[in-house]
Amino acid sequence: MQTLMESYYWFIVATTITLLILILLNYPHDTKNHPRGPRPWPLIGNFNLIGSLPHKSLHKLSQTYGKLMYLKFGSIPIVVASSPNMAREFLRTHDQIFISRPSTAAGKYTAYNYRAVSWAPYGPYWTQGRRIYFNEMLSSNKLGSFEYIRVEERNFFLSRLHKLSGDPFVLKEQLSRSTLSLISRIVLGRKYLSESEDEKEILTLEEFQKILDEWFLLNGVMNIGDWIPWMQFMDLQGFVKRMKALCKRFDRFLEHVLEDHRARIKAEGNSFVKKDMVDSLLKLVDDPNLEVKLDNDSVKAFIQVIESMLALLCL
Repeated sequence: MQTLMESYYWFIVATTITLLILILLNYPHDTKNHPRGPRPWPLIGNFNLIGSLPHKSLHKLSQTYGKLMYLKFGSIPIVVASSPNMAREFLRTHDQIFISRPSTAAGKYTAYNYRAVSWAPYGPYWTQGRRIYFNEMLSSNKLGSFEYIRVEERNFFLSRLHKLSGDPFVLKEQLSRSTLSLISRIVLGRKYLSESEDEKEILTLEEFQKILDEWFLLNGVMNIGDWIPWMQFMDLQGFVKRMKALCKRFDRFLEHVLEDHRARIKAEGNSFVKKDMVDSLLKLVDDPNLEVKLDNDSVKAFIQVIESMLALLCL
């Protein structure tokens, strides 16, 4: 019994010392060069001042501390600009310094370890990826070449609404169905998504919609482990677990798409003609003139982002 009590005693002592060290490490020391801001609490920083609507909380704080203020979210320093002139300093004057997004769990687990341009740090890979998007995938000529798909999908949509006339239906569901079909055909070349049980595709439209919804959600959540790094392993909110599960589902679908396209490229040989955005990306993988070579995960990350961008544009 005495040995057990001694073990508890030393456990409590060790835990207390560890917490004190963490508090000291997270406590602000030199603040002479920081903009004005509320004094942060140990460990949590200024999270206590951020409500369910963060933009309103930040606006209220800016009325007290000015157009440029300093906060801490957990142990991460944050500088908030709250005026057009201050925003211009960040977004135009010093844009190359602040252009990179923070390295968070979402970028690691949902974007193929920051290979998506939306999460990649500023540098040669980011610059090349941006150029690929605007020159190879989203140019006016490229998008114009898909007009016949937009016309066909619009006609399919109107025809489906005509068949449903007289019976109650949810318009949002029909719009979502039409949007996903359109995106799949433009980006992937064909639907790859089942609209009924009779069709044997890898995913149904409903399943793919759920994947996209989860992707948008997890890319926007405030994950505690991102702001208090020593708590990452706990995954207190369960977001990292959901990110890993989502990545597996998305990757299975994208790998199927790439295998299908590679089989067609091999079968057509020298007569192969690019028909969709995946074809364009796969041809770039073999391009010796690229400054940064693309790999399989890069291609999947590009597809992932372009699908989400088009989904947002179609909302």
